[in-house]
Amino acid sequence: MTSNIFSIIKIIVFQLWKSYLIFHIFFTSSLRRKKTITPKIFYGGVRKGDIGGPLVKIKRLNKFFPEKKFFYNSVYLVSNSPYLNSLSLRKLKSKNIPIILNQNGVFFPGWYGAEWEKMNLIMSKAYLEADYVFWQSEFCKKSARKFLGLRKGPGEILYNAVDTSFFIPSFCNAERPFTFLIAGKINKHSAYRIDCCIEALRLLKDKGEDLNLNVAGVIDKNVLKKCLTKINKLDLKKNVKFLRSYNQKQAVKLYNDADCFVHMKHMDSCPNTVIEAMSCGLPILYSNSGGIPELVDYKSGVGISVENSWYERNLTPSSEDIAKGMIKIFKDKNSLGENARQRAVKNYDIKNWIKRHRYIFQKLLRGKK
Repeated sequence: MTSNIFSIIKIIVFQLWKSYLIFHIFFTSSLRRKKTITPKIFYGGVRKGDIGGPLVKIKRLNKFFPEKKFFYNSVYLVSNSPYLNSLSLRKLKSKNIPIILNQNGVFFPGWYGAEWEKMNLIMSKAYLEADYVFWQSEFCKKSARKFLGLRKGPGEILYNAVDTSFFIPSFCNAERPFTFLIAGKINKHSAYRIDCCIEALRLLKDKGEDLNLNVAGVIDKNVLKKCLTKINKLDLKKNVKFLRSYNQKQAVKLYNDADCFVHMKHMDSCPNTVIEAMSCGLPILYSNSGGIPELVDYKSGVGISVENSWYERNLTPSSEDIAKGMIKIFKDKNSLGENARQRAVKNYDIKNWIKRHRYIFQKLLRGKK
């Protein structure tokens, strides 16, 4: 009963927010603006925060391009927070205000549920109308083409990025068992990310390997309850630890308190957590699906084979294969970790990401496409 009331309240708040944004766009887009190529960005209603792809992305962009809620000259949207409707988008275009879209994944039954087609239809409006699209991976581009339609405008692949001078490895050798880490938002649709790793730890413990697993982030209460029951049943209370939610400042210590980052989310697009972990010198153990194989190579992690199905359901590598991957990481941790750090610095540093954004913002403001 309580959960139903909470869901209804969320829907009402969401609709009120969207209604406010329509009014906001119609009022602010008509304000007189000075002609300049200096980007003045409005983020289309997306908030900034510490956990969750869109929130973290906007927080990082906001540091370099502080939001202008009035007198803005460009609008930057994030695909999985589709707040602006067709009316708002048309209004922006009629005022020649460039729309830039950061296109992440799409909605599909495996992680969203019954209304996935409806949500993709909503998402497609900004995707097809945007003046420029940053796809977060080649996988994101393929997904968008399949589920959102064929757009005619320009765009490019631009992977997520982190401040590699902030996300740095710790060089002190902690005296503790080898520790794996799972982090991020975990709900009932993604609980399998934890389950399969717990089962793999049990298999390894039966073979005499005493390895630990930390789980951190925003975890659904029912998921946590089921996981704790499973841990007790498998006698892994000393091996698995659930940590509280964390912010970006706490994230570096979180990564440095582990030896390997595990990401078994099926068909994920371009997770920030994977890049943050790599920047901190952690090798990645991952489900070899979606966009992650574009981020991690064989020198910086171990991919576990899983079917690349198109979204009908979430698929998980077998516990046996995950256990084998854990042992491989355990044996090659130093070289894999060093290569992960080097790859992050070379390919995913935020300076290059911001430079590319600035170039496109200014190009669009000059009237070029």
